[in-house]
Amino acid sequence: MQRAGACILGCSGPILTDAERRFFAGANPLGFILFARNVRDPGQLRALTDSLRDAVGRAAPILIDQEGGRVQRLTAPHWRQWDTAEAQIAAVGPENAARAMYLRARLIGQELARAGIDVNCAPLGDLARPETHAILKDRCYGTDPATVAGIARAVADGLLDEGVLPVLKHIPGHGRATVDSHLDLPRVTTPLSELEATDFAAFRALSDLPLGMTAHVVYDALDAGAPVTTSRAAIRYVRDALGFQGLLMSDDISMQALSGSIAARSEASIRAGCDVVLHCNGDLAEMEQVAEASGTLTDEAAIRAARALECRRPPVPGDGPALMAELDAMPGQRRHA
Repeated sequence: MQRAGACILGCSGPILTDAERRFFAGANPLGFILFARNVRDPGQLRALTDSLRDAVGRAAPILIDQEGGRVQRLTAPHWRQWDTAEAQIAAVGPENAARAMYLRARLIGQELARAGIDVNCAPLGDLARPETHAILKDRCYGTDPATVAGIARAVADGLLDEGVLPVLKHIPGHGRATVDSHLDLPRVTTPLSELEATDFAAFRALSDLPLGMTAHVVYDALDAGAPVTTSRAAIRYVRDALGFQGLLMSDDISMQALSGSIAARSEASIRAGCDVVLHCNGDLAEMEQVAEASGTLTDEAAIRAARALECRRPPVPGDGPALMAELDAMPGQRRHA
């Protein structure tokens, strides 16, 4: 069997074009990622996920960002709307936060699985801080590593219990970024000892999760010359010091935190130690560059990919209305559509 390409790619709309179908058949990306532009209704979405897998002839993983709040690609009227993680956690209180986020993750997982989506780009291990940029702050689970790691673990468990793989992001932390990495390159000058006691500690506690996504952030303490995504030293730190041995994908390679051509960014990410390049905007010409530059999975990446995909499991019995009723019964909780 042809080894999969070391990339995860998007598509342009709600239906695969003939050109996309031909390209995916030849490039054989490891998997796919969907966005709001790809979503109309449940029937259309299930047909699209089936078409993507048909294009590569295997049960390729299909990803989406379905955190809830602002980062939610499946929305009303066909899917539940959720508050931000910050609001959800504040509403139920610290004693109920992990259980609430577990239930929420299971309910999200059920909707994803019905649509043929088996990977969710959650949980976040990022710590919220006073200076955290607004693009991230209300998506975070807390301000200290123990709280964040506990809630992130609950989210990961909730997804896994519905047969959906979690993606831990943004390794080794994005909370100290004061600029939006979609538009600019964040730099963190905090000493390593402080990072290891705070931001990095949450990711160390979650290092056994099967999939992870890098942060497009420069950490001077790891490598002052490159963001984590393209830094061999930073990714070695993630592997050796933080202990993350899962499949590691870049954050979206087209984000403006990175410099150089799409091909150069892709090559640099793989060279630095990312297993897979993630490209999200569905632009066919760019995807062709990514596929060529990233090549096929290395031997180590292929082993990590297989190990991650083996974590997909049949759902744990759990009735959606009963899960929702438990969540609704929590103090401060309000009904979701």
